[in-house]
Amino acid sequence: MKSLWSDAEARRYREGAGLRVYTSRLLGRDPSLVLHGGGNTSEKVTRTNLFGEQEELLLVKGSGWDLKTIEPAGFSPVRLDHLRRLAQLDSLSDPQMVNELRCSMTDAAAPTPSVEAILHAILPWRFVDHTHADAIVTITNTPSGERRIREIYGDTVIVVPYAMPGFELARLCAVEFARQRSAHTVGMVLMNHGIFSFGDTARESYERMIELVDRAEEYLRSRGAWELDWPRPARGEVDTLALAELRLALSRAAGFPLVLHSQRDARAMSFCNREDLERISQQGPATPDHVIRTKRLPLVGRDVEGYVRRYRDYFEAHAAGDQTMLDPAPRVVLDPVLGVITAGRSSREARINADIYRHTMEIICRAEKLERWQALPARQIFDVEYWDLEQAKLRRPGPVPPFQGEVALVTGAASGIGRACVESLLARGSAVVALDIDPAVGDRFDSPEVFPITCDIADENQLKEAIRQGVSRFGGIDMLLLNAGIFPGSRGIAELELEEWRRVMAVNLEANLVLLRELHPFLKLAPNGGRVVAIGSRNHLAPGPGAAAYSCSKAALTQMIRVAALEWGGSGIRLNVLHPDCVYDTGIWSVEVLAARAGQYGMTVEQYKQRNLLHTEVSSRDVAELAAEMCGPLFAKTTGAQLPVDGGNERVI
Repeated sequence: MKSLWSDAEARRYREGAGLRVYTSRLLGRDPSLVLHGGGNTSEKVTRTNLFGEQEELLLVKGSGWDLKTIEPAGFSPVRLDHLRRLAQLDSLSDPQMVNELRCSMTDAAAPTPSVEAILHAILPWRFVDHTHADAIVTITNTPSGERRIREIYGDTVIVVPYAMPGFELARLCAVEFARQRSAHTVGMVLMNHGIFSFGDTARESYERMIELVDRAEEYLRSRGAWELDWPRPARGEVDTLALAELRLALSRAAGFPLVLHSQRDARAMSFCNREDLERISQQGPATPDHVIRTKRLPLVGRDVEGYVRRYRDYFEAHAAGDQTMLDPAPRVVLDPVLGVITAGRSSREARINADIYRHTMEIICRAEKLERWQALPARQIFDVEYWDLEQAKLRRPGPVPPFQGEVALVTGAASGIGRACVESLLARGSAVVALDIDPAVGDRFDSPEVFPITCDIADENQLKEAIRQGVSRFGGIDMLLLNAGIFPGSRGIAELELEEWRRVMAVNLEANLVLLRELHPFLKLAPNGGRVVAIGSRNHLAPGPGAAAYSCSKAALTQMIRVAALEWGGSGIRLNVLHPDCVYDTGIWSVEVLAARAGQYGMTVEQYKQRNLLHTEVSSRDVAELAAEMCGPLFAKTTGAQLPVDGGNERVI
């Protein structure tokens, strides 16, 4: 492990707490040290208060901030004297501790201080860094871990037995610090947890961390326990239906929909096919920080109901009768065929869990090569998961987005109504597979919840492959928005070429048949029931001259949705149609097409745009919002419906 310190970079961070921010970000850059919000850093400073008095403060990383991107605002200022007095108490519940931390802050707008703030406060150095370095947790999660740590570091680090994060850990560290400290002490190793480094400058503390972790990595390397081989290659295509069935089982166990992320590379497949998988995977995570994120132990295989039965006593004991706390679904599944599957309430959460378990696999395998993987007992894992601070967060989760944990597929997603549909679904918490023939669809959305795919939906093979990719990415499809369509130039039936007719039907009708057919098995497995919204047209009920192909394609699409509503209602799938009109911010309305259509009615373009009864223009967002709502609870008992979104049309009415 090498220091990433750069004098040129450091010069840009010298204002205020700049160097504390800089070295925190350096730690956050390396996922073998810090993963997704883990770890914390602090600095002790002196500031003048409103009374002109000098006051010692601890600036400690606040809850919700990630070291990789932390800003000065991410550090909570806490009165140092009060923290040191708290450390002298014989006992303090963790909710009381958090209350004391918040009450002793000097900035009410700052985030809640890290639960390890007291631990940072008792250390006499100005700068303190804490990480969950892979090399350290590898060594400490072995039977001889403590002996090996002392062999590596001698009296340069203090070794602390495992304790629950929070006040209990801070008190234990204070005792061990006083007992073990020497003139050479530069760090502290917490067994089964992580490592601290200290220094009088930000650079000294950071580079001590790098040096300490590098020594652990070299120790593993010298014993042939650092480099890993993953002999089993990735298998062929994933069984998407099996993946969707697993997702449904996990969602039912959790009590709410979950998004999945699958890993099937050589590392994942080699790990999932180990003969000792049951033993090594059921001992616990690398650090208690990982328990909070990935929840308890992985499921080996796909027997979700068996997993729930196995741990129900733990769940019920910790939930203490509060059914809102009873979520027995695993968040990691290890299967010899599907690979490593991680679940989350969002795609981002599922991918975070995937990153964490990818590191966990490496840590376990290195520990096995060094000696033997020996993690925390199951009881302590559940103690962390049902830690009263974590449960308090669950009891006050805030508003839950209506589509959280669900997945939608939208066609024609690069522009117009399709793009607006993606945005409306994202705002409601959904993950989205976004299809469009335009390669620019990949640049339209800056969100990990969107999976853009360039696809010509008129090509059946491309469409099937896009569906396979989308289900593989998120684990299933809950909602289907059939939006993609083409509107050819105005042409009377007497001049309409068969090739043009077929092209319109291929995109506006036949592609939607393929989508419905291929997605039917997945819509049946949607945890909250499958939903389909087709974007029809006012032309279905009130066609205009020169638009035979378009009008007929939309009429046929509407009829197909009506038939599907009759056939699929028993599977809990509901299908409805929106018929927009006067929507001119879409790709099919070029300047030329708009002028031609206005000419058909003997109107100017502006008159044509406002020819509805309300004299209003309907936007893509107006249609998208209603389409999203039709997938939501307000329309839970509606199927086979047709709803105009046209500002009022005399012929339709």
